[in-house]
Amino acid sequence: QVQLVESGGGFVQAGGSLRLSCAASARTFSNNAMGWFRQAPGKEREFVAAIGGSGINTYYADSVKGRFTISRDNAKNTVYLQMNSLKPEDTAGYYCAARRVPVRGRAEYEYDYWGQGTQVTVSS
Repeated sequence: QVQLVESGGGFVQAGGSLRLSCAASARTFSNNAMGWFRQAPGKEREFVAAIGGSGINTYYADSVKGRFTISRDNAKNTVYLQMNSLKPEDTAGYYCAARRVPVRGRAEYEYDYWGQGTQVTVSS
């Protein structure tokens, strides 16, 4: 069982930046690929970014590519999402997720553990 706790959400003006963190209780964190998803009101949850267990391989949704960066610190059991040039359409609850394997994935069904989420609100 892996427990995930997100932090770092908040309120920011368009063009601003936020960094989300997700702390994991995993015994060997490098065995878990990690992902970030988001869900806006009235919309389905969507993929944002993913990173493999070693931290080398990443995926991004087209909507965030070039603005968001996912990274991880396996010594701290933590994954990060650096969000720059934020837009109002980035407003959503952001969820951290973990896989039981170190291979990154894009789909919700590939992830086995989920955090409670952290809210990001971007004003225009």
